Amino acid sequence: MAKKRRQLIQTRLGEREIDLDSVVFFPRGLIGFDHFRRFVLLPVREDSPMLVLQSLEDPKVGLVVADPYAYMKEYEIKLGQAEKKLLRIANIRQLAVLVTVSIPPGRPQDMQLNLAGPIVINKDERLGLQVPQIDGDFPPRFRPAAKQS
Repeated sequence: MAKKRRQLIQTRLGEREIDLDSVVFFPRGLIGFDHFRRFVLLPVREDSPMLVLQSLEDPKVGLVVADPYAYMKEYEIKLGQAEKKLLRIANIRQLAVLVTVSIPPGRPQDMQLNLAGPIVINKDERLGLQVPQIDGDFPPRFRPAAKQS
């Protein structure tokens, strides 16, 4: 069995050890961060559904992301042939879909999901792409309902 390649990195969450085989390459970067290409997904906390999509090129660049289906089961994205080819998709089960999350300081109850710019990752190939949804059937921003106790 091959030994995992690990590395310590600085992140928005402090120092973290990552598995270098978990790095996701974004050939086009991300909107607003198009010159950053290598990212890794890090849990915010063990009990949190949120992750940080952390740049390996700049420790200050990390986006809070979440699985939109945990909040909106009917969410759908549209991928064109060019995106499918760039992501090297052979099977839809290879894909993970994430959306960025906006959390106002001190007001986590007012968080919003950005449904207009989902991030699609081919888990097998470790390739990612942000795919703006221009003709989407969903609002650009979605505020999940508060969880009932």
